[in-house]
Amino acid sequence: MAAVDSFQFLYREVSRSCSPYLETLALVGALYTARRAIILLRDCCALLRVHFLPRMIPSKKLTQIFGDWAVVYGAAEPVAKAYAEELARHGISIIFVTKDHTSVRDTAASLSHSYGVETVVILADFSLDPAASKSIEEAMRGKDIGFLVNCVESLSPPQSLIEMPEQALLNFVNKNVAVATLMTRLVLPGMLERSRGAVVNISSGACTRPLPGRVTLTASAGYLDHFSRALHLERQRDLCPKSDSFPDSLK
Repeated sequence: MAAVDSFQFLYREVSRSCSPYLETLALVGALYTARRAIILLRDCCALLRVHFLPRMIPSKKLTQIFGDWAVVYGAAEPVAKAYAEELARHGISIIFVTKDHTSVRDTAASLSHSYGVETVVILADFSLDPAASKSIEEAMRGKDIGFLVNCVESLSPPQSLIEMPEQALLNFVNKNVAVATLMTRLVLPGMLERSRGAVVNISSGACTRPLPGRVTLTASAGYLDHFSRALHLERQRDLCPKSDSFPDSLK
C-alpha cells in the first residue's frame, strides 16, 4: 500500500512540475491542428474550383482564352500525342516540331481528319542544324500561338552513364534540356505580346527521385521541373489567364 501511495505522490509532483510544458505542448498541438485544417480546407476549395466549377459554369472556348494554335515538341512520345489530340478536340490547330517526319505524320493527318483542325509538321534537328529554329519561326509567323507543349524522352531503356555512347548522351541532353529551353524562348515573346498563353512542360516522375540506370533522365527531368517553376515565377504576372482557366480534361 505504501508503494502505491508513493507512486501517486511522485506522479502528482511530476505533473505539477511539468504543467507549464504540458500547456506549451498543447498550444503547439493546437497550432499544428489548425494549420492542417487550413491546408485541408484550401485543398477542398481547389478541388471544387478545378474539377467541379468548370463543369457547372459555362466558360469560354479554349481558343478564345489562349489562342488558335499550339506548338508541340516531342510528339513521338505517347503523352505528347494525347495532349495534342485533346487540344485538337478543343479546336486548336497544331504545329508539330520533330526530327522524324514519320513519327508524327499519321498523327497529324488523323487529327486533321477527326477534328477539322489545321496541322503543320516542321522537320527540325537542332543537333545537326543550329539554324533549325528559323523554320519554326517561319511556321509560327502570323499565327496566334496559345500553347507550347514540350515533352521529354522518357521511354529509353535503363543504361549506366559510363555505358551510354557519347553521341547518344549529347543527343539526349540536347533534346530534353537545350531544345526544350530554346523552344520556350522562341514561343514566349509572342505570348508576352498578346498577354496570354501557356507553356506545358511534360517531364518524368524521375525528377522526384534519383534512379540507377536513369542518370540522364533524372537530371534532365529535374532541370525541366525547375525550369518550369522558375519560368512561372518570372512570368506569372505577364501571362494570363492562369492555369485555373484550363478545362478539366486538360488538367
